[in-house]
Amino acid sequence: MARPGSGVLVSVNGLGYPPQNLARVVVWEWLNEHGRWRPYSAATCHHIENVLKGDVRGTVVLGQVDAQLASYIIDLQSMHQFRQDTGTMRPVHRNFYEPSSAPGKGVVWEWENDSGSWTPYDMEICVTIQNAYEKQHPWLDLTSLGFCYLIDFNSMVQTNRQSQRKRRLRRRMDLAYPLIMGSIPKSQSWPVGASSGQPCSCQQCILVNSTRAASNAILASQRRKLYGGAAGAPGATGTLNVVRQSNTFAGTTLWSPTSGAGSNNIQHNNISAGSGQAKVEQNNLNRPGTQRISMGTARGAIPPGVPALPVKNLTGSGPVHPAIAGMTGILMCAAGLPVCLTRAPKPILHPPPINKSDMKPVPGVNGIRRKTKKKHLRKGKTPEDVVRRYTEKVKVAPDEDCTICMERLVTSSGYEGVLQHKGIKPEMVGKLGKCGHIYHLLCLVAMYNNGNKDGSLQCPTCKAIYGEKTGTQPPGKMDYHVIPHCLPGYLEAKTIRIVYDIPAGIQATEHPNPGKKFSARGFPRHCYLPDNDKGRKVLKLLIMAWDRRLIFTIDTSSTTGESDTVVWNEIHHKTEFGSNLTGHGYPDPNYLDNVLTELSAQGVVEDNLKD
Repeated sequence: MARPGSGVLVSVNGLGYPPQNLARVVVWEWLNEHGRWRPYSAATCHHIENVLKGDVRGTVVLGQVDAQLASYIIDLQSMHQFRQDTGTMRPVHRNFYEPSSAPGKGVVWEWENDSGSWTPYDMEICVTIQNAYEKQHPWLDLTSLGFCYLIDFNSMVQTNRQSQRKRRLRRRMDLAYPLIMGSIPKSQSWPVGASSGQPCSCQQCILVNSTRAASNAILASQRRKLYGGAAGAPGATGTLNVVRQSNTFAGTTLWSPTSGAGSNNIQHNNISAGSGQAKVEQNNLNRPGTQRISMGTARGAIPPGVPALPVKNLTGSGPVHPAIAGMTGILMCAAGLPVCLTRAPKPILHPPPINKSDMKPVPGVNGIRRKTKKKHLRKGKTPEDVVRRYTEKVKVAPDEDCTICMERLVTSSGYEGVLQHKGIKPEMVGKLGKCGHIYHLLCLVAMYNNGNKDGSLQCPTCKAIYGEKTGTQPPGKMDYHVIPHCLPGYLEAKTIRIVYDIPAGIQATEHPNPGKKFSARGFPRHCYLPDNDKGRKVLKLLIMAWDRRLIFTIDTSSTTGESDTVVWNEIHHKTEFGSNLTGHGYPDPNYLDNVLTELSAQGVVEDNLKD
């Protein structure tokens, strides 16, 4: 189905301004990490427009309209969203749609995500869906917009045409987006000073107002220097190479080198001085950002004396805090000072593209894939049998605490009356065979019943494992092969690539919430080992850990805070192929020894490997 005509962004003379006496709906959007423009809510857009009317170069505090956006501000001069606690910057722009389109009517189309909450579609998709809905089409194919989804209006379901996965969608009414009439004022008439009225006394506004005051002071100082030293300097001749400040920045650079032959022409952000005259130029409010430049090119072109400030420091080891760097960048940009805002290099997660014919089996390792085996209990292994197998009966108990129930060993177990097992009395005490630690036998039975019940015991004091420990890893598959590329620090060896793939599903009885759905984010996950003797040994032990369901588990993510999701289970993997920016890559000379220690702590040791 062809894309409908209504709701298309109106562009006049390349500026994105509505023509004179023509009504248009304004939608403010921010650019996410996938290159998609995501709309702000209608209430947020009304707030931005209100601030824009009072001060076109001001700062919008988003927390004043939405508490969830308390850490975000928008700098209207550079057209970037700034997160104050991390220093992360994202481009924003201002789009116009027809009043009869979805944003003009307050219609919002949303799809249900994995957590059960609702996510709004991109505005252009929302407009297209609403147009088809109003025309009473039974379905809508989004292929023309670059998405392999089919919308069924009868069942209100979105279907992925490749995976056939279905998601619910809904249509709801919300506040209509702001409506404007006529054209935007010309750039020369836009003020530079602070907005009028009494400022808010909240902490965010105090910070913003103090920042704006400082930037205005620097801007005034910069103007005096420009007027007195450039335009007013008599007899200035020759060629002058300058740095021209870009109006917007897109994450890599804020400047571009220019030169003027036979004239003195200095341009710093919004101030242009030349031939004894000065004029103020406007930042284009609807400009999506300057063209991105590769990191290598940008670094090589930085002129001497231009400071480079990291906006996003992934490792936290940089000399400038990212939030301070971001705010400093805004100040220097407002003042017309040359500055290069850079981001830390992105981690190299994957190797160059590889043909299937270049993927070879790992020498000395059978097969190229393992699948998770379902949990099975060995017949005849009751809790009493397991405890008796790994303990020796102690006739005279020492006068010390049982570290499970915290009762004295010379008295009865704290589980007396709670658990009853034939042949095990509450006062019976046993010693574990390997480590020699002593507990109530009934306490060991209670600990076993509270665990995975896989026929193994683990000493709660020294963590010594008795038997074969297994975990609660959900079903999935593990692929492994050799690729013809080397890792940093192992230039003479090829690379073993491991690919884990676990789908989302329903939690079983051994999981935290049986019967409830669990999510599986970031799969398939790619991990890397050097293809040498020690790397192959680690791979064999990882395969053993996979078979025992010890690599992953279902828990709460420590990075996102999401509960009931698949997470790593205390066995670290290297997920960066060509860098080590996050600590999960190479070079790391101690990694192989460290992971062997972690595997040993799970009872996965070389002695268990089959020849």
